[in-house]
Amino acid sequence: MNSIFISGAAQGIGAAVATLFYKQGYKVGIYDLNTEKAQQLANNLGEHAKAGLLDVSNYAQWQSALAEFNAWAGQINILVNNAGILYSGTFEDTDIEAHHRTININVNGVINGCHAALPYLKKASFARVINLSSASAIYGQPDLISYSASKFAVRGITEGLDIEWQKYGIRVLDVMPLFVQTAMVKDMDAGTIQNMGVHLTAEDVAQEIYRRSQVKDSIFTSTHQGVGFKSKILFKLSGLTPQFINRLSNAYLAKRK
Repeated sequence: MNSIFISGAAQGIGAAVATLFYKQGYKVGIYDLNTEKAQQLANNLGEHAKAGLLDVSNYAQWQSALAEFNAWAGQINILVNNAGILYSGTFEDTDIEAHHRTININVNGVINGCHAALPYLKKASFARVINLSSASAIYGQPDLISYSASKFAVRGITEGLDIEWQKYGIRVLDVMPLFVQTAMVKDMDAGTIQNMGVHLTAEDVAQEIYRRSQVKDSIFTSTHQGVGFKSKILFKLSGLTPQFINRLSNAYLAKRK
């Protein structure tokens, strides 16, 4: 039986991913800081789900969690780096500690996960890494500076490792959703969300992650994948239009009402 290890899996997108893959016959690792919610979800899913503690900014916890899950599941086929945080508002009014925490969790968490998981992924019958990037990594977003920067970093990590880990037969892919109906965007203070709205569900993102995990390995398999019509259009247009047009359009979308 194939297995999937998901960070930040106790709620939101992570929980939707765990639920979908469990229904598809996977052994599921539900790892999160909130172990109570993680265990509750595992209990609700059944015997092929395992919950555990994981602070993604702590490399030693990654090592312990992955070793524990690998011993239980027998192998690790898919790693989903889902855990992330978001602070919104003007750059100068956001505490510097919040900026630093965003980078530590959203960027270092992905680096830690990929680095610690590689020994297990190399031994698996097939292996994929799927990172949660964002449409905020298409063009830098005002009022979401550190979050947007962190997702640009995830995009870069994904691109580099997707090439570097060809030698191991491991594809490293990402998904790039726009705003998703989760606790993360509740009371979000950014003009972009006011203008574009929140139309995606956690289940929408989970479905795209599942499709990414099943797609055949080919040179034509895109490293990045938008989630939802708006994200896909923005991603395609950003590669076709001049920089000043991208800047103007993003400034317009971020204008507060």
